[in-house]
Amino acid sequence: MNQKRSTVVHIVGPLPNGTLIPCFPQSQHYHMKCLVIVRFKASISPSLAKWCVVLAASFYIFVQHQADNTFRMVLNSFKWTIYPKMKILSAFTHPHLHSFLSPWMPFSFMFSVFLCPVSSPVDLLIMQALCWVHDDLNQVDLSSYVLKVCGQEEVLQNKHSLGSHEYVQNCRKWETEIKLQLLFLSTMRRDLARTAEDDISPIVLEKYLGLVERPFKESSTQYKTVDNVVQSVKNLCCALDEVETPAISDAIKKLKRSVNLPRTRSPEVSIYALNLSFLFFSFEKYYLMCALTHNNRNLFKPVQSKKVGTYKSFFYHIKWDELINFPISVALLPLEAMLSLSLYGVLNQNANNSPDSNKQRKGPELLGKVSMPLFDFRRVLSRGSKLLSLWTSPQVLQPGAAGKGKNPSERIILQVLLFVLSRADKQLLWDQRYYCRDYQHSLPKILASAPSWDWGSMGEIHSLLHHWPPLSPVSALELLDSKFADTEVRKVAVSWIESSSDDELADYLPQLVQAVKFECHLNNALVIFLLSRALGNVNIAHYLYCQFIKILNHYSFNNLDAVQDPAFGQRYDRILGVLLCLCGTGLRTELEKQTRLVQLLGALAEKVRQASSSTRQVVLLEGLERVQSFFQKNSCRLPITPSLVGKELNIKVSYRVLDTRVFEVFLNSLSVLTVIQVGEDLRQDMLALQMIRIMDRIWLQEGLDLRIVNFKCISTGKDKGMVELVPSSETLRKIQVENGVTGSFKDKPLAEWLRKYNPAEDEYEKASENFIYTCAGCCVATYILGICDRHNDNIMLRSTGHMFHIDFGKFLGHAQMIGSFKRDRAPFVLTSDMAYVINGGERPTSRFQLFVDLCSQAYNLIRKHSNLFLNLLSLMTQSGLPELTGVQDLKYVYDALQPQTTDAEATIFFTRLIESSLGSVATKFNFFIHNLAQLRFSGLPSNDEPILSFAPRTYTMKQDGRIRDASVFSFQKRYNPDKHYTYVIRILREGQNEPQFVFRTFDEFQELHNKLTILFPLWKLPGYMSSPLVPWFCDIIYTFFHPIARDDKTEGVEGLSKTPDMPPVSPTTGRVEGEVKLSVSYRNSTLFIMVMHIKDLISNDGADPNPYVKTYLLPDPHKTSKRKTKIARKTRNPTFNEMLVYSGYSKETLKQRELQLSVLSAESLRENCYLGGITLSLKDFDLSRETVKWYKLTTVPYF
Repeated sequence: MNQKRSTVVHIVGPLPNGTLIPCFPQSQHYHMKCLVIVRFKASISPSLAKWCVVLAASFYIFVQHQADNTFRMVLNSFKWTIYPKMKILSAFTHPHLHSFLSPWMPFSFMFSVFLCPVSSPVDLLIMQALCWVHDDLNQVDLSSYVLKVCGQEEVLQNKHSLGSHEYVQNCRKWETEIKLQLLFLSTMRRDLARTAEDDISPIVLEKYLGLVERPFKESSTQYKTVDNVVQSVKNLCCALDEVETPAISDAIKKLKRSVNLPRTRSPEVSIYALNLSFLFFSFEKYYLMCALTHNNRNLFKPVQSKKVGTYKSFFYHIKWDELINFPISVALLPLEAMLSLSLYGVLNQNANNSPDSNKQRKGPELLGKVSMPLFDFRRVLSRGSKLLSLWTSPQVLQPGAAGKGKNPSERIILQVLLFVLSRADKQLLWDQRYYCRDYQHSLPKILASAPSWDWGSMGEIHSLLHHWPPLSPVSALELLDSKFADTEVRKVAVSWIESSSDDELADYLPQLVQAVKFECHLNNALVIFLLSRALGNVNIAHYLYCQFIKILNHYSFNNLDAVQDPAFGQRYDRILGVLLCLCGTGLRTELEKQTRLVQLLGALAEKVRQASSSTRQVVLLEGLERVQSFFQKNSCRLPITPSLVGKELNIKVSYRVLDTRVFEVFLNSLSVLTVIQVGEDLRQDMLALQMIRIMDRIWLQEGLDLRIVNFKCISTGKDKGMVELVPSSETLRKIQVENGVTGSFKDKPLAEWLRKYNPAEDEYEKASENFIYTCAGCCVATYILGICDRHNDNIMLRSTGHMFHIDFGKFLGHAQMIGSFKRDRAPFVLTSDMAYVINGGERPTSRFQLFVDLCSQAYNLIRKHSNLFLNLLSLMTQSGLPELTGVQDLKYVYDALQPQTTDAEATIFFTRLIESSLGSVATKFNFFIHNLAQLRFSGLPSNDEPILSFAPRTYTMKQDGRIRDASVFSFQKRYNPDKHYTYVIRILREGQNEPQFVFRTFDEFQELHNKLTILFPLWKLPGYMSSPLVPWFCDIIYTFFHPIARDDKTEGVEGLSKTPDMPPVSPTTGRVEGEVKLSVSYRNSTLFIMVMHIKDLISNDGADPNPYVKTYLLPDPHKTSKRKTKIARKTRNPTFNEMLVYSGYSKETLKQRELQLSVLSAESLRENCYLGGITLSLKDFDLSRETVKWYKLTTVPYF
């Protein structure tokens, strides 16, 4: 398939005084006008030059994406434009103009065509633009110029390649113009940067912290009596999660004794007290398990405290007053050692009133846990009294959790998962550590195999670390996992990550933010690195702010089911406060406005969701007035697209209820379609989209452009968020139900929908090509990530043919269940209507072979980066995502990637997955069930939707003219893409003397009949549409008979009934055609022949054959070397991707052999038919490397 695509670049440059040259009106073509400035001859007078034509011309530049990955700029046409009173710089234009205009125009012309590779840096484009303005570029500082995206607050990075920027990628993907402005760096807006005033302003960190310290400020003591003082102290304790230290208890006792007040009072029970009271009344005794840990492993056997009961002061308390000793010298402890305390309760057997008294719970139960570092960031041992927050969660409150050993923070070392290493294997790897230096990426595995991290081993570990060759940033991410607690290891890892670009850093920012949890202290290299990069890049600061807000919104103390350890919320709160202090007044103000806007939109969506169905539209419009009022006072960036500055809200709004939980409000503003969604946690969607975006980046770096649709998604709070909508797209369900509720069982809906929006043949071919590439990317990405719940409302198709998935609430193999029935039964979604678009019809073609090759290539490229995806997901296992909690979820991805197999084996494996998915009836049945569940009775679609599947819009009698007569004039048999009949309809309209002819298929007549039945259920419709009882006055009739693109192209109407198209002529007997694609490789005394594809086969009778492949190694008198593939049914273009193996052959032996390959058609009632073959001499192959090649089939003698 032709992969050449057109892209247009438009660069507008600055004048010397810094003002912008006016941008020309947009061309009606997909070409962009480029600036032409004229250099006047020296003989012209200054007065003439001042009032003369200054900006002489603008001409069209067509930039074509070549096969060698370059942009070629070609002059197409020009036109003149007058701009008086502008200063002369220099010029270039069409050379033929010089001879035409020079006799009477006093200026000269220059013109140039140059090649610009996609991989070339941006400063090369700047240099090419400046070469027409300056005679000597050696005197020009290129770093003082930047290219800014027109209409957005975004600039391209000069040292980065043009194609690495997301804006350029999207322009090429949607085939839109690349609009750039050439600006002086000094003229760029700097309203978000830190200023000199920010540098001298005092920093008040407490101002930007959350509610951690505020209870102290808000609860000022205004009471004069001792009783009110006691109550005030109790209120403070309640505000601090009912924390009452021994010092507070002693002070209250002394105060009461001094005035003879009663020693106890009736407590005010809050929800926390109620929950804790339930726990305390359910258990009789309590004890602590104390452990010293490092790298998530116990340094010693945990020590158990004595079992004690409770006593009551303000609240219920447990008091041990016990000394715990660990048999180790302090000097031998690792600096990152952690003290872990776990609280267990022993069941009160007499607590019959407990809701759980009927449960046969045995053994103690884990009620909560807390950990703290033994040494602070100054390497000083912690001493004295410490106030630690004991955190609980539903995972540790489940009965029997302690007995089963299901500690929520317990995580198996990742390299054990990857290589299943035994203790002996780890020891061997550690012993051979110096021989692994050539394999740089093995460092994390070697460090994880270290036998000990005690004081005596640290010197050897750190020496190995500092002498190791630097790792790439993505490989160094693994060293930030929780299994590496050592400060020096993490510091070195951060130093390696510092070499990453800002774009790469933004890709991995969620994992880096999660890795902050695994640091022992708040003052660490990772936090300093993140803050420093945020200080240098506004985008990084914005993304970092959004990540912290997302985490803090889910670390709500009233929402313990969303977290595993809410204590980290305090850490992130402090980092966020520091970020707000550092970012400066401008950016801080912008972030505050964003937060207010998000709160407004979130509250609006929540109110609409809670309103009754009859009042929702009123509530929605009232809420939008408040949003509009916000924009009247502020300009603000949307969090989802910070490069766009919104100054007003162009309201085009709607809503939909997905189920009883999820509600969506659609906004069309800032040229960005946005969904405000409430009722669903979008953090998992963010992670899935991040993984797909990284996959796309890997494919693009390897030269494979699958045209993936990347849209943005952000979580703005608990079960709230914003999702970017892709324009001109529709769900598969909506496309399929245009053919009825059983449309999911039909093969043509997707192809017909694409042809409706792409009527020209070249447009449809382009859309089909986009579909093939994006469908391949979707299949690979959704399989690797285990994306489930794939009904036809979660898959979308753009009118340009780009397919993409949405709603990633189920992933990593956590399939949606209907009772005991697994809803997702196929490896991924690939249905017959998708195959219809891929093949260009019902029969398999070479286009499907391209699809299989794209899938295999994409799959193998991701497999090479298996460690990257496993590391990224591993760092997110403690993020609180419900379906990413431990090793079993990582193991799903590991099994899907199959890193231990070869590329050929992986290609065969994925080909079988394609066959399994395509042959799955469960997927279509799943679509059908979803169609029934979403079925709503409605007449005509809304005004924004087409009334018929093949008509792009609705037409009326007033627009087209009243129809006087319509009759079937003739018919035509067609074969594009499959055999069908088209009826020629002769139409006469009032006021027209000449009839019109339109071409409609029987399926289209059937669709019209179905729609009329819905519109007029009481009207007795006839079986034939020519009856006078048909309601001719309605819009659907005039839409049906309105001429479309295919009606304008067809000629020769008079002869259609007499000369129908003839079917293809059957091939001549004995004729052999076609090609076979083979992969030949050799390793470990084994010859591997992979039969990949065959194309353009023909059979003697003209019917589609049932091909299979048979091979021999000749000479073979006993036919022991026969190997066969499976049989492919009814196809001229079969895909096999099967490996035929010949073991026990040396290279010398194979050089004396020939490989004979025969293609035959399996016949049930006669002898198998020979379709062609080849004979290959193995001595012509270089067996030290793989050979992949197409071979033409011939009539070689059949063995």
